Amino acid sequence: MKHVGAIASRELRSFFVSPVAYVVLAMWALLAAVFFLASVVTFDTEIVRAQQYGVAEQLEMLNLNDHVIAPFLYSMWFIVVFALPAVTMGLFASEKANGTEELLLTSPLTVWEIVLGKFLAATGFVVVLTLVAGFFPAVLFVYGDPEVGKTSAGLLGLFLVSVAYVAVGAFTSSLTRNQLIAFVLTLALLLVVGLMLPPLVGFALASDAVGSESGLVAVMRWVGTMEHFDRLVSGLVETRDIAYFGVVVGIFLVLTKTAVESVRWR
Repeated sequence: MKHVGAIASRELRSFFVSPVAYVVLAMWALLAAVFFLASVVTFDTEIVRAQQYGVAEQLEMLNLNDHVIAPFLYSMWFIVVFALPAVTMGLFASEKANGTEELLLTSPLTVWEIVLGKFLAATGFVVVLTLVAGFFPAVLFVYGDPEVGKTSAGLLGLFLVSVAYVAVGAFTSSLTRNQLIAFVLTLALLLVVGLMLPPLVGFALASDAVGSESGLVAVMRWVGTMEHFDRLVSGLVETRDIAYFGVVVGIFLVLTKTAVESVRWR
């Protein structure tokens, strides 16, 4: 594993050779600013309305974490679903398209070193995205008093869900030489586990199609990222949620290794 760091460093530098990284970063920062401003404006409007109507209970319930930071983080999570497929689509697909995959696999590097190096490079890019997103909630500490722990847990959730999605993207990129196909496959998977499973669970429970305690509902809830992300955004850092993201990363990295290694068997 001594070459992992060198591979990660090389791959991270290569991200910034391509215009894709700069486009993703620029769009990420722009959308973060827009969503953050929208959350602040909505929060301010709710305060003014509560003051006008003299609703003391509502005023007491309004706080920066629940009414500004949480909506902002949910918006950024939605953007992650679309942004990360663009970041990961070329991890392995570009090697296949350029004909350098076999050259890479016949080098002294092990498959695990290659997979982990590329994964860590993409994770490094995720760190940059998380720092950019974290700048906006940090501004609130200058003008307000949000909870540090709750804010940190929410940003941790955004980081962990992004890292898990990187692992998914690495796997789909290892399946094809076409980066567009890798993008579409990753996006489809992320839409299913991120956006489609929660409504399906809700529909199943509302229609009594399955029992609330059924194994199917439990599995669907566990597989979907929403419930785990929800708890972190609400300030709850629990072992089961950290373990979930670790399991997702582990499974998809093993699948990626298997897919890359299969080239040697052909």
